[in-house]
Amino acid sequence: MVTALEKWVEEQAKLTKPKKIYWCDGSEEEAHKLIEIGMKEEKIGNEPIFRELNQKTWPKAYLHRSHPTDVARTEHLTYVCHPDKETAGPNNNWMNPQEAKELLTKLSDGCMKGRTMYVLPYMMGHPDSPYAKACVQLTDVSYVAISMRIMTRLGKKVVEKIGNSENFVKGLHSVGDFDPHKRFIMHFPEEHLVWSIGSGYGGNALLGKKCFSLRIASWLGFQEGWLAEHMVIIGVEDPQGKITYILAAFPSACGKTNLAMLESTLPGYKVWTLGDDIAWINIGPDGRFYAINPESGLFGVAPGTSMKTNPNMLRTIKNDKFFPTLFTNSALNIDTNEPWWEGMDGSVPKNLLDWQGHPWSPAKGTKAAHPNSRFTVSIYNSPTLSKEFDNPKGVPISAIIIGGRRTKTMPLTVESLNWEHGVFLGARTGSETTAAAVHQVGVLRRDPMAMLPFCGYNMADYFQHWLNLGRKAKYPPKIFTANWFRVDEAGNFLWPGFSENIRILKWIVDRVHNPDKIGAKETPLGLIPHMENINLSGLNITKKQWEELFAFYPGEWEIELNEVQKFFSQFGQRMPENIWNEFKKLKNKFGRR
Repeated sequence: MVTALEKWVEEQAKLTKPKKIYWCDGSEEEAHKLIEIGMKEEKIGNEPIFRELNQKTWPKAYLHRSHPTDVARTEHLTYVCHPDKETAGPNNNWMNPQEAKELLTKLSDGCMKGRTMYVLPYMMGHPDSPYAKACVQLTDVSYVAISMRIMTRLGKKVVEKIGNSENFVKGLHSVGDFDPHKRFIMHFPEEHLVWSIGSGYGGNALLGKKCFSLRIASWLGFQEGWLAEHMVIIGVEDPQGKITYILAAFPSACGKTNLAMLESTLPGYKVWTLGDDIAWINIGPDGRFYAINPESGLFGVAPGTSMKTNPNMLRTIKNDKFFPTLFTNSALNIDTNEPWWEGMDGSVPKNLLDWQGHPWSPAKGTKAAHPNSRFTVSIYNSPTLSKEFDNPKGVPISAIIIGGRRTKTMPLTVESLNWEHGVFLGARTGSETTAAAVHQVGVLRRDPMAMLPFCGYNMADYFQHWLNLGRKAKYPPKIFTANWFRVDEAGNFLWPGFSENIRILKWIVDRVHNPDKIGAKETPLGLIPHMENINLSGLNITKKQWEELFAFYPGEWEIELNEVQKFFSQFGQRMPENIWNEFKKLKNKFGRR
């Protein structure tokens, strides 16, 4: 009997016309075989899919160079195709589903000719978790097949789990001819389908990542009563051995991975890693929020990663436990056959090839590694992996941090007054843009809960969903904001960041468990720490610098509130009244100053 899955694969093969179909089993033997194919048979232009790196210093590591036009998420070519535009909301590009399918069908006709169609059955979440989802992606490039093996729980057991059911998330992907004019990433939430063509870049091609785990899953969560969020999951252990689990939402390249793998500078404190990018959050039987990481890998930004900024990540990508580790669009030290990027420890090597394989020197005035170059590595390689990572129930969440990159205006950290106030603080979040998406760098844009590019439905309904879940939970987490990036008049960072962020995490943990003992100062925005309640030993932060980290300037906040009002207004009548009420309260507070 032909199963629903087999029938779907046959239908897609009829459209895309691959040379052959290969069903991946997820084994290490297979991974070696696919790497070999990527080094010898498959190419992007004249470039092999994989290059073996120095196996002594970077065990199990390989370099991938993507097409020069294909180096980041293409948000302007990413669509959410609900039956009606209003459900997609102003936060998404929308196309009528029938029109979108007609367009994609034309572009996908014969797009896999001469190539292998890889069938990737995978789970998002631990297979035993009640929150996990079974998925299947089709792709025509070994880079995606290998990356999905790292990033998800891929294997033939998923095929057995699906059986003859039609209840699995479908993903069809082809790199096509890499033509940016024929590049689309289309989501069909009602059908649990993602269809992507023309790109091989992570967020556009690894369909279990942003496409399903956030855009489709956020819609599923809206319907089923849970949240899919762009969030770190960490456990902060105190000197007594008590672990407090925290979620943290930051836009890409704002230090999420550094926070997820933080090496504490405070004696007796440890941070345990459960996830650096995505959290699925459900209300448990005890009325608390519980979070799982649906992924099993880390897809981090390479530039700036060093022993100073993220020592645990360097240990992770040099660990030889899980095969393989991939580097995408980094530079290459041709003397040692090692990856290199800006911000790496040590001096700049003499003989470098840039991310496109061209000879490079500092005199060229360009970056050797692409600013959005990446590493893809198994989370099981991490020396800080939490023992609760594979707990099917997830971990209980006590606090949520929502942050962004702001050089001024926003304080270092703020505690919300209550759940609704916290949701408002998250909804108004703005961040200065980075290289993780195709747009101008350094522009301020609103990015509520770091979800603007990833929310698979109208964001006004998303805000209401947050409000509803907080009311439904017996013990909702406390909500905090964080901004590690505030600068002084000379443009120097006021806060050291990186590992020193443990000091703010400690205050958050203290406020969760001992709010009466560890006080806070009320400001128009919320509660901020007293200087004496933050362990600043060894930091050399003056009282003046501390005050600047938390300063409120009415002129800045007048601009901020006007921009927030403009952002909220685009959602019209769907915008929750409770969010507007919180906005008015804040405006009145600043108006009285």
